Amino acid sequence: MAPEPEEEINEKNPRPLDEDDIALLKTYGLGPYSTSIKKAEKEIKEMAKKVNDLCGIKESDTGLAAPSQWDLVSDKQMMQEEQPLQVARCTKIINPNTEDAKYVINVKQIAKFVVGLGDKVSPTDIEEGMRVGVDRNKYQIQIPLPPKIDPSVTMMTVEEKPDVTYNDVGGCKEQIEKMREVVELPMLHPEKFVKLGIDPPKGVLCYGPPGTGKTLLARAVANRTDACFIRVIGSELVQKYVGEGARMVRELFQMARSKKACIVFFDEVDAIGGARFDDGVGGDNEVQRTMLEIVNQLDGFDARGNIKVLMATNRPDTLDPALLRPGRLDRKVEFGLPDLESRTQIFKIHTRTMNCERDIRFELLARLCPNSTGADIRSVCTEAGMFAIRARRKTVTEKDFLDAVNKVIKGYQKFSATPKYMVYN
Repeated sequence: MAPEPEEEINEKNPRPLDEDDIALLKTYGLGPYSTSIKKAEKEIKEMAKKVNDLCGIKESDTGLAAPSQWDLVSDKQMMQEEQPLQVARCTKIINPNTEDAKYVINVKQIAKFVVGLGDKVSPTDIEEGMRVGVDRNKYQIQIPLPPKIDPSVTMMTVEEKPDVTYNDVGGCKEQIEKMREVVELPMLHPEKFVKLGIDPPKGVLCYGPPGTGKTLLARAVANRTDACFIRVIGSELVQKYVGEGARMVRELFQMARSKKACIVFFDEVDAIGGARFDDGVGGDNEVQRTMLEIVNQLDGFDARGNIKVLMATNRPDTLDPALLRPGRLDRKVEFGLPDLESRTQIFKIHTRTMNCERDIRFELLARLCPNSTGADIRSVCTEAGMFAIRARRKTVTEKDFLDAVNKVIKGYQKFSATPKYMVYN
């Protein structure tokens, strides 16, 4: 009777598997050649990796085949045989949305033709009024072309994001908040405006004395948003010939409308946005035409689309009232002179990367710079660095900063544009 309880114990606590049992279990379901096949597959993978490394760039990176597969001679011959296309404009579609649809094209300085489509174009690609590429034999439409935009306008797009963030803009907490409400909120949370049934603000005018951070904040906005950012300096739109500036503005907004979301930043807008007046000579007429075209594009007959407009100026008193009205520029944000706390913050921002001594009293320095702008404070930090270099030191001391304050704030007082700004505005 004794062995029965022992069997019960074995059922409850089975003996653990040893190495031989595990090796035996691993062989279940394996064919006679499975290990050699696995080994061969591993070797093939390693060999393919070696081949790829020797080939260099993969075709997935560039969209090209590997250099070993290039056939430059036949490619060159094929390109020579291909006829260059001619640019025409499709003015009308006859019998649209049918099998036998025909297209009226206008080839400049030659004639008008009624033609069909080439093999590579579908009827949905072609619309009335668009530019197309046609061959030189049968004038068949071979390719739809994008609208023609002046290269100087295309160059205004900011490709590389600036390295300025909101943390680098000191003393403008309210201004940053107002700017983000206009620019970022409608792009990130459009449903909030839809629920309330209001249109988001479309334009912002940044004004204030020179050196208070208007352009700096625009650079921070460009860094922050993924939207297309177009930067225009007012004087770029003043052209030699009549109507050129207005045409550039039209093309600028046409390009902006083609993007999903776009921010257009007009810097120094007082170059073209001045109030209209007649000087009797007609010298300013062209500038006024350009400004009127901007006024029309901002809130004219055509819908503006998802385009936010930022403008910066230090002479808001000279701008035309038609440009400033709500609907065109909904918000006016003043960049005033920084207060004591803001000046301390700006000092800390500019000395972040500097090799300074410890325990420099930035608040004391900020007190010694009354009525100074962010640009003045940056100049103070640079001059302090120059004093340290002159003394052949590797760190900047507090005395350097005090000397720099005396030199920049006290010495350059007559060059400051702030008092003038305060008189005009």
